[in-house]
Amino acid sequence: MIGFLIAILSGALMSVQGVFNTQVTKSSGIWSASSFVQFTALMVCLGAWMCVERSPFSKVFSVEPKYMLLGGAIGALITYTVIQSMNMLGPAKAVMFIVISQLIIAYVIELFGWFGVEKQPLDWRKIVGMAVAIAGVILFKW
Repeated sequence: MIGFLIAILSGALMSVQGVFNTQVTKSSGIWSASSFVQFTALMVCLGAWMCVERSPFSKVFSVEPKYMLLGGAIGALITYTVIQSMNMLGPAKAVMFIVISQLIIAYVIELFGWFGVEKQPLDWRKIVGMAVAIAGVILFKW
């Protein structure tokens, strides 16, 4: 149950963050705004690490395969694309497309067992669920 609540909180925070970042971009450039967002995220993460975790930071570099360390670079691209999509489509439409895209890509990752994720069998109910979600986006758009 707590996982569901955390996921709901995550979605809410992503939506609010996207709106905030889009507004900051209107006063600056997209890359300066994105840099500020990533910098403040770094500060919060370092503060939390110092207060809560305190495990050796160097252990991060022991991850295998090494391409898993690209999460931060992907995060910068996420910030950029969320800002751009919210600016061009508005928050509601952008978030709908973002969530549908996340759902489809996450399911493909599970189906093929990419990136060390346990491979899952094809489940037609999930395909139908995604189709219903896509139909909902189309209905919302019109």
